Amino acid sequence: MKAAKLAFGLICLAILASNILTMSRWSEARGVYDDICYLRQAHLFQRFGLGGLDTNAIRDDDRYFEGKMKEIGFAEWKDPIRWPCHNPMRDGKVVMQYPPGTGFLLALFPEGHQVVPLYIAASLIVCGLALSGIAMARTLPSLTGAGVFGALAVYLMINPAKASYSVAPTMALCAVAGLLTALWLTRDKRSVLLIALIGLLLGASVNFRLPNALLAAGYFLFLGIPFLWTRSLATFVQGLAFGAGVLVGMAPTLAAQAINAGSALATTYGSADVVAPAFDLAVFGQYLRDMQFVLIVLAIGATVWLLRAGERHVRQAALVAAGNLVVNLGFFMSHPIFTPYYVVPITMLSLWTLAFARLLQPVEAREAAPVRRESTNLGVLPR
Repeated sequence: MKAAKLAFGLICLAILASNILTMSRWSEARGVYDDICYLRQAHLFQRFGLGGLDTNAIRDDDRYFEGKMKEIGFAEWKDPIRWPCHNPMRDGKVVMQYPPGTGFLLALFPEGHQVVPLYIAASLIVCGLALSGIAMARTLPSLTGAGVFGALAVYLMINPAKASYSVAPTMALCAVAGLLTALWLTRDKRSVLLIALIGLLLGASVNFRLPNALLAAGYFLFLGIPFLWTRSLATFVQGLAFGAGVLVGMAPTLAAQAINAGSALATTYGSADVVAPAFDLAVFGQYLRDMQFVLIVLAIGATVWLLRAGERHVRQAALVAAGNLVVNLGFFMSHPIFTPYYVVPITMLSLWTLAFARLLQPVEAREAAPVRRESTNLGVLPR
């Protein structure tokens, strides 16, 4: 086991080293609209501190964004109405559409050298958790699963995470939330503080991407349905703590929307992004041909397997994952826009949760589960 753990650990570290080497060669001037807009967001935070939440186009008085538009040959760089990633609001302001979290993290690093440190920091967090999973494994099958998944998770930090600066911090946050979810569900007495922290992290993920709000759906279902059935005070307190954590975590986004759109509940996105659900076979076909489909299959397969084969605490983790997958996949499969990273956060959150729940399951319970299933199939109740 020690030799196998060392081998898998070295594989993860080798992938991490390769990723860092590749990341170190990245250019921040690759001409992608999203990249430039996130960098403008970071520039505003570096100039105005928390005042950077206000992304009004008139604040580009130092011509930072105009300069970026000229660099990529954007013909209408003088007209903020035509700027990419910006939308006009009812009061006439032209503001950035993205929530503020990604720009805030980029602003922590010096201008001109912001993207690479962000990706390296996020990759180190993911690799650290992958190595933790390998160290926690106590059987050869669980070690193999932890090692293969850990290597995959580290690899994904460069592809498809490179597609959007918002994906890297989201991936790191999903890994941490997955571990905490497993810890919360595998304890006989569920900690209110732990579920509040999970809510805080998932709420904070909304500051990177608004659709990350759906990552909390499975938790609300897991806590809400039993409460409606039993009216248990303990379940109510857990749900309240989780909801409060989510609300506090996404407070920066709510504040940014209040400043830029006039209301905390108003979106800064344009009509092209705020559309009614509509199932499109063309979009579905794109998912089938993309690596995301592999992650979807892995997440669904692991969830179904643990719902059937897992010990009680592990099945509860699978229930959370199942609720999350149903809501998130239902939303994105009916969203008429495809990107190579839309369903990556929910699949990775589900896989991290299930992996750590399996690893944290006591060996005795893991060995007893097949016996209980066999006894049940034979009609014999175990003593």
